[in-house]
Amino acid sequence: EVQLVESGGGLVQAGGSLRLSCAASGFTFDDYAIGWFRQAPGKEREGVSCISSSDGSTYYADSVKGRFTISSDNAKNTVYLQMNSLKPEDTAVYYCTMSTYGRPYWGQGTQVTVSS
Repeated sequence: EVQLVESGGGLVQAGGSLRLSCAASGFTFDDYAIGWFRQAPGKEREGVSCISSSDGSTYYADSVKGRFTISSDNAKNTVYLQMNSLKPEDTAVYYCTMSTYGRPYWGQGTQVTVSS
């Protein structure tokens, strides 16, 4: 069974940093891309970043380019999202996700709150 477990969220002041982790299990980690989405109150869920575990290629939303860095540790089946220079508009629940056989899987989410 595919499981994705996020951790690392919290409360931080604007300009601060957090590192989110997504521990994955139940599938061959090296074969899939894993992404981070976020959802702020009253807003739609939006894509933040994605990484291919096979070749390390990455994608970033324009809103986080230059501030967030995604990485993966294939030995630990874990994807990280290093978030620097955080802004109040980054406040959201952050989810990691992957898709296999056309079905998306989501973690439970971790809350990130950035105070001004």
